[in-house]
Amino acid sequence: MTSDLQGLTLIDLLDRLEPAPEPPPIPLTPQTIGWLWLAMALFAAILMAVRLILRHRRANAYRRAALGALADAGDDPARIAQIIRRTALAAFPREDVAALTGHAWLAFLDRTLPGGGFRTGPGRVLARAPYRDGPAPPGLAELARRWVARHRRPDRAPRE
Repeated sequence: MTSDLQGLTLIDLLDRLEPAPEPPPIPLTPQTIGWLWLAMALFAAILMAVRLILRHRRANAYRRAALGALADAGDDPARIAQIIRRTALAAFPREDVAALTGHAWLAFLDRTLPGGGFRTGPGRVLARAPYRDGPAPPGLAELARRWVARHRRPDRAPRE
C-alpha cells in the first residue's frame, strides 16, 4: 500500500479521497405530536381573537355612526340632541330611554357617562334643544362626542 502512494503529491492524495456522503435532508415538519397540538391551539386562539374583535367592532358600529353624524351636525343643539337620543336608543333598552325627558333625561346621560356634564354643564341645553332654536353653548359638541364615545352600556347580552 505504501508503494502505491510513493511519488504522489499531497494534491494527488486529496484527489483520491472519496467525498463524504451527504446527510439525508432535514424534514421541515414537526417530529412530535406536541407541535401539532400547539399549532392547533394557536390556530384556535387566533380564530377566537378574530371573533372577539369582530364582535366588538359590530357592537360599537352605532358609536362610529353617531360620531360621524355629530361631525356633520356641527354646533346645532337640536341635531346634537337628536343624535344623542338615537344613540341612547341603540345602546340601552328602549323602555329605559324612550320616555325620559327634561331633568330625568339629563340625569340618565350623567349616570351613563363618567364625569357627567349634562345636568350642570353645557349639556343642560339638550333638555330643551329640540323645541327651541338658539346657539349651542361652548363645549356642547365636545360633551356629546365624549358621551357617544365613552358611555357605558348595560351588562347584558348584545341585541341583534
